[in-house]
Parts: sequence; C-alpha cells; structure tokens
Amino acid sequence: MRLSRYFLPVLKENPAEAQIVSHRLMLRSGMIKQSAAGIYSWLPLGLKVLEKIEDIVHEEQKKAGHLAILMPTIQSADLWRESGRYDDYGEEMLRFKDRHDRDMLFTPTAEELVTDIFRGHVTSYKDLPLTMYQIQWKFRDERRPRFGVMRGREFYMKDGYNFDLTKEDALHAYNRHLVSYLRTYERMGLQAIPMRADSGPIGGDDTHEFLVLAETGESEVFYDSAVTDLTFGDREIDFDDVVQCQSIMEEFTTKYARTDETHDAALFADVPEERRKVARGIEVGQIFYFGTKYSEALGASVQDAEGKKVPVHMGSHGIGVSRLVGAIIEASHDDKGIIWPEGVTPFHCGIVNLKQGDDEADAACENLYKHLTKAGLEPLYDDRNERAGGKFATMDLIGLPWRITVGPRGLKNGVVELTSRKTGVSEEMSPEVAIKKVIAQYC
Repeated sequence: MRLSRYFLPVLKENPAEAQIVSHRLMLRSGMIKQSAAGIYSWLPLGLKVLEKIEDIVHEEQKKAGHLAILMPTIQSADLWRESGRYDDYGEEMLRFKDRHDRDMLFTPTAEELVTDIFRGHVTSYKDLPLTMYQIQWKFRDERRPRFGVMRGREFYMKDGYNFDLTKEDALHAYNRHLVSYLRTYERMGLQAIPMRADSGPIGGDDTHEFLVLAETGESEVFYDSAVTDLTFGDREIDFDDVVQCQSIMEEFTTKYARTDETHDAALFADVPEERRKVARGIEVGQIFYFGTKYSEALGASVQDAEGKKVPVHMGSHGIGVSRLVGAIIEASHDDKGIIWPEGVTPFHCGIVNLKQGDDEADAACENLYKHLTKAGLEPLYDDRNERAGGKFATMDLIGLPWRITVGPRGLKNGVVELTSRKTGVSEEMSPEVAIKKVIAQYC
C-alpha cells in the first residue's frame, strides 16, 4: 500500500478524552473514530489489525476441531425468559420492542441462542462431542464506557459453546479450550495468564480468565511470578488427547494466579515471598464449564447408549477480539507510539523515501516495494512529499515492526537502512539483503 493513497488520519496531539495509552494511540494513529459513547468506527488501519487477530482466532479454533457458525446480533427475549436470565442479566442488556411489539434484545452473549440451535437438530449421543463458535458483534450497555475499545459498549467477540455427553467429556473440552487459547495469545505476542475467576452472570463452577499484565488493567491480580516463565512454544498438540490437554492445563494453572474476586490470602501466603506478585491485569478471554444449567432449562438433551434421555453438559468460551487490539498496545508501546508484534501487524514493513522525486531514491523504493509484495508481504510505502521527520514520526506512531529507509546519500554507497521498531537498532545493508532479512522474519 502506498501511503499517498491510504486513509490514515493521524493526530499530532493527544486527544483530551483518552485516559489510557491504547485509547490515545488508537485515536492518534487513525485506527478508530468514536461515533457515540463506547461505540467506534474502525478505520482502515484499525480494521487490518482487527482482521489479523480474527484470523489467528479462527485458525486456532479450527485446529482444535471447533466449527464456525454465525448467529444474529438481535435475539428474541423469549429464549432468555425460558432460561430465566432475561430479568436477572441487568441493565447492561439493551432491550427494545420491534414493530410487532415483541420484546427483543441486542446480544450480550449467546448461550440461549446456540442451545436452541442444538436442541432443534441434535438428539443422539452419537453426534457428540460438538463445539460451535462464532466471531460476532456484541453489545453491553456499560454505565460508564471508557478506555476506548478496552471497555466499550459495542465489541467484537469470539464466543464458543461445547456440548458433551458427560461431565468428564465437557471438562476435556474445557482443557482443550485452555490449551487453544494459550496458543492463540502467544501467536499475538502476548503472555496471557490463566487465572481462577468468578463466573458472573453466565454461571458455572469452573472458570478461568486470561489476563495480560498491564498498569491500566481493570482487575487486581495476585500471582506466583513463576507462572510468567511458562511458554507454550511450538509443541505439537493432539486436541483429542485427553491426557495431553489435561497435562498442559495443569502446567499452566497449578501455580497460584487469581483475580481479586477469587483471591485467597491463605493460599497466596504459601507462595515463596520473593515470588508473590500483585499487579493489574486486562482480561482478554474467559472459559466456563457450567454443566447442565442451560440444557436443563432449555430442554437440550440426547439419548445415551442405553436409550435414556439425558441433558448435555455445556461450557462457553470467549475471546475479546476487539479488546485484544487495545490490550496488545497496552503491553507493547513506547513514548513514540505502538510496537506491533509481527503476528498482528497491519503492514509487515514500512518503506520511507527520504527524497521523493529523486530518480534513484524513487526507483530503489519501487524495487523494495515490488519484491516485498511479490514475496507475499504487505509493505507500507511512505511516498508522500513530506519532511523526513514527519515520515519517521508516522512510522513510529503506527508501530510497524520493520522500517527500510532509503535516501540518495545511502544509495551512493549501495545501502539502505533497516530499523527494528522493537529494539530501535538500525543497520546499513544493501537493498537485496534488507529484503531477505524482512522476508525471513515472516516466512
């Protein structure tokens, strides 16, 4: 993409309404624009990052054997009355009537709707296990929406639902999701710690939240610092292997890590003092096992091997896709702007032409752009007739992992400058070597 043809409405000053880093940088870099309190338009740069995160979530869900569906954003209140949650959910649910005076709601979550799909089509244990998920817009009418996409009213979310014959099968689905989520977050350059949490209005006895440590986090968290040494790495996973998934789940959850809602001071005191940490965390996902709560209320049952009708065991699993954009920025930025991890960067590399209109510089930039594009990468070429300082400031603000700087002086010596946004280290090398180094980071 050539920046002269792109829509990137960057701001030079910090917006007064932005209280945290991610909100400030998303507005300044032209990723989003507020349309109402807690509701945002996603502009081209922001949408590219959102789609990168969405792609990773889809890929990891499918690896785990989960099936994508798409449910509507508008639901009938009848299903929620049937489950008993319509009046219990509270004022966060946006309720309204359609032209036929029927009670409707804008989806805050979809346990009832997906259970209705299941009960209408699945009658035998032979069709289990089954896990379906979607990535869809949700709405919760926050009393005080703030912090940009971190706590907005409209948000983009992956919500998945498993249906299993027994509790043991459902707990395997729980473990499978925990493992899948660990892989998902690591691909985004995040270390998300699974923490024992409270189930809230969704209900259930077993639940873990995934939190990214950040000073602006909404939750106080207590954890054993040894948990931050754990990484998923590139280990191969058989998601049908109950023992393997259980083993990985225990590896990541046996050390103390809890939110303030479930914190146990006595248990925490057993952690060696030098490893006891108290910090703030941003929730980026949560998994639940809630047994037969919804299946019994909504009549979602199957015939078992003996012909007996039994309610299925269920769980739900969410990832805040739009919230992750803000969380990644909170975890990865400096005073110049965003520092995108390579897995979610909107463009793989920036190309800065220090002297637009110079025949040699223009030709060298075009050559870089052509070869990077041919290799399957997306470079962002700043071909504007702007001062070099302004071009560097824009590249630092939007945070692309790599920048190739091209100028007449360097080209006389046969070199361009390759800069890492993360480390700030710059190296001079031939254009051919710069191309190979950038490609090697992604291929």
